[in-house]
Amino acid sequence: MQPYHAIDDGRWAEEYIGPDRAKTTYAFNSLLKSNAIIAFGSDWAVAPASPILGIQAAVLRQTLDGKNPKGWIPEEKISVEDALIAYTSHAAYAAFDEKVKGTIEKGKLADFVLLNHNILAIDPNKIKDIKVLATYVGGQKAYSDSNW
Repeated sequence: MQPYHAIDDGRWAEEYIGPDRAKTTYAFNSLLKSNAIIAFGSDWAVAPASPILGIQAAVLRQTLDGKNPKGWIPEEKISVEDALIAYTSHAAYAAFDEKVKGTIEKGKLADFVLLNHNILAIDPNKIKDIKVLATYVGGQKAYSDSNW
């Protein structure tokens, strides 16, 4: 699933598919409550490739037109922790790679990022402003912000 689409499609979904059907789209929280494993990703170039923007979209569900400041279908909001799990361990599971990536454990690939803020502690409205300081792939630094 691509959570960024919820804040994009939420601008027009009710008009085109009706309010009843719209309530069942991007049903992140309902799916989690049913014990479904949801895996998040991006749909670049249709939507930004940034998991950070996707996490904020899943948590706040504020549409891009600003018409849903409390969230489009707010009962489908999820926590930052649940969004992180969907982007990491659940995404690895969906790719049949859960034994080698998706969590930080001995024997796994050690793919991870360092962020300039604790995404679990920051105001959800500021998640979009978080910067990646460094990216590690297989335990090796693949990217480093020149200002860090």
